Amino acid sequence: MGFPRITLELPGWVEELVESRGRVYPSVEDRMRLAVELSRLNVEHRTGGPFGAAIFEEESGRLLAPGVNLVVPSSCSVAHAEVVAIMVAQRSLGHFDLGGPGMPRYQLFASTEPCAMCFGATTWSGVRSLVCGARDEDARAVGFDEGAKVERWISALEERGISVRRDVLREEAAAVLRRYAEGENVIYNARQGS
Repeated sequence: MGFPRITLELPGWVEELVESRGRVYPSVEDRMRLAVELSRLNVEHRTGGPFGAAIFEEESGRLLAPGVNLVVPSSCSVAHAEVVAIMVAQRSLGHFDLGGPGMPRYQLFASTEPCAMCFGATTWSGVRSLVCGARDEDARAVGFDEGAKVERWISALEERGISVRRDVLREEAAAVLRRYAEGENVIYNARQGS
């Protein structure tokens, strides 16, 4: 008996979205708008949870990798939007370190601040900045368990050379979380209620 092959695949609509809008996003708001749109469409298409992420070249605004939450459809608790975007980016570049020698500065945009796991993934990814939409408390308010993140998580990232910006299009991003919670959707915490 062999072990199963692990494959994560972005939904087909993701490619259509980024191709139809071009691949350069000049402003911080344009980049966050894509992350929030990924989260919204992921819910609308019922292809995963209400989280979107994207990695861009900081200077040019060129999109390197989109990501959406694939936890429920992939039966994989680590398939968060940030992790998916990091995996797509690293595979696209053929390197595990997005901050390696000769690489441009990459930014991770997340529709919601990182949970405990995504905080760690951000730390190890090599990105040089993290830009967040909704806050941790917005995700917790609708029932998601964001885990035990270090209290001074922003300072911890900045000490590693990763700048952090919060609240970019926060209301738009938080609205996606609320719509998801109001619908017939799974709030997928491992031990919810225990």
